[in-house]
Amino acid sequence: MFTRVLIANRGEIALRILRACKELGIETVAVYSKADANANYLQLADEAVCIGPAPPAESYLNIPHIISAAEITNVDAIHPGYGFLAEEETFAEICEESNIIFIGPRSEAMRKVGNKVEALEIARKNKVPVIPGSGEVIEDEEVALALAHKLGYPVMVKAAAGGGGRGMRVAHNDISLKNMLAIARSEAGMAFKNPAVYIEKVLERARHVEIQILADQHGNTIHLGERDCSIQRRFQKLIEETPSPGVKPDLRDKLTRAAVRIAEAVGYTNAGTVEFLVTENGRHYFIEMNARLQVEHPVTEQVTGVDLVKEQIRIAAGEELSLQQKRVEFRGSAIECRINAENPADGFRTSPGTITQFIPPGGPGVRLDTHCYSGYEVKPFYDSLIGKLIVHQPTRQQALACLRRALSEFSVQGIHTTIPFYRDLIQHGGYVNGNFNVHFVDEFLESS
Repeated sequence: MFTRVLIANRGEIALRILRACKELGIETVAVYSKADANANYLQLADEAVCIGPAPPAESYLNIPHIISAAEITNVDAIHPGYGFLAEEETFAEICEESNIIFIGPRSEAMRKVGNKVEALEIARKNKVPVIPGSGEVIEDEEVALALAHKLGYPVMVKAAAGGGGRGMRVAHNDISLKNMLAIARSEAGMAFKNPAVYIEKVLERARHVEIQILADQHGNTIHLGERDCSIQRRFQKLIEETPSPGVKPDLRDKLTRAAVRIAEAVGYTNAGTVEFLVTENGRHYFIEMNARLQVEHPVTEQVTGVDLVKEQIRIAAGEELSLQQKRVEFRGSAIECRINAENPADGFRTSPGTITQFIPPGGPGVRLDTHCYSGYEVKPFYDSLIGKLIVHQPTRQQALACLRRALSEFSVQGIHTTIPFYRDLIQHGGYVNGNFNVHFVDEFLESS
């Protein structure tokens, strides 16, 4: 096992990793930008190193600064969390070259699944259905128009690299396709330094379902069930839950088998997520694989009892998985709401500022992953996520009742948050009944 781990991230996920390391008896090194110098979790680390000014490019995305911090603090490994450098294959390669263990997949596997066009080809070769589309990078506008006519509008323009909803645009006609190609390429180039895009048919009324997998360095790969991520806005996930109310046992078996097949095909190790779209008639299509820990990992932890961060660390240290597939048990229902510093009444505009009051919910079945507190200043430089509210109960209806109660208790003053929005959304009959898809939030907002 490692002696000392550097956490190359900030906020709630940095605190989450720090706690896992402490329970494993591992010393921690936290890094921080000048804007985060007063973060309270820094006091819990064994050592903290400033890696630059507030802008991410000068701190949390600055690979030389992070590697230097790792070398001067003599760490064995680096955990990237999610976001920032978590899926940056160059960072993983540099860690490998510097004899520092990257707590995640090997750079080669990350490269294979990080390029979505290549990942789609891997899925095809392993008999996993993919959405009809270009199957390759689209560089010529006329080729794109011809394909769109063949597929039928609407179509999706998607960045070949990266994730998080960036570089994704829907086109409904020829004029919008030309515009969306330019916009998606520009956004992908700025976000991922790779302007390549491809095209897929838009599947109407589909669910977004993902499978959590774990794989060690000894040839063992298992799944930990599915998460339903259909409640999203502009391709950004808002609410995630497991099990999915729209996935029956036979479909679950198909999805999990496909996920494991893809992971094994690329020689994947550590934690990863294989994502699918599921149509109303139950057909499933692979869309991408995320080579990192997901924001929504806590719902899987709640129903399986598996600590995913600890498993990541053990796998990276060369240990075998702590459990086999037949030993994985699924108990109850878990739901997560991402609490963002945003104003839903103003188009979800970000709301930085000082939290003047922070009263968290509690009680049976409630988990809150957050780094915030009364007096904490939400910075304008980073993602708006300030916490994740997770509930776990024996049934979905009991979990919903617990979530309603927890949201009613949760008070954050001084900034706007998405808490009031969730209080309304989870009362909607479609959500209560589990009858929703990726367009649910847009339709909910239009009718509000």
